[in-house]
Amino acid sequence: MAATVELGGLAIPESALAWKFVRASGPGGQNVNKVSTAVECRLDLAVAELAPSVRARLERIAGSRLNTRGEVVLFADAYRTQARNRAAALERLDALLAAARHVPKPRVATKPSKAQRARRREDKKRRGEVKRSRRPPDDF
Repeated sequence: MAATVELGGLAIPESALAWKFVRASGPGGQNVNKVSTAVECRLDLAVAELAPSVRARLERIAGSRLNTRGEVVLFADAYRTQARNRAAALERLDALLAAARHVPKPRVATKPSKAQRARRREDKKRRGEVKRSRRPPDDF
């Protein structure tokens, strides 16, 4: 049986995750020029075995992080070690998957009652009267 990773409450096969370590940009002295600490994490949605509804929500939530090959790409370079950047990428992927698992509560359409509409009209009328009373008098 293939190994799995628990992310966002889902069991994701390790084969769905691809890791690439690259040199990080920005300050860091010699370390940044010789050590590949930045992490690029790719989650292949075709291999991830997600429920269709979860996959659809994940694709919507991922936005520009979703490429044309159906992979969610996360880049982490905040830390100076591969291990911490990898952990940071996994945390972000975990949060994305947890958000995708969450089924939004359907909105129930409502409309104001007759009494509420009447109160609103009265309030608007009263407010208009107050504003009208502040106007300078008409001097013809």
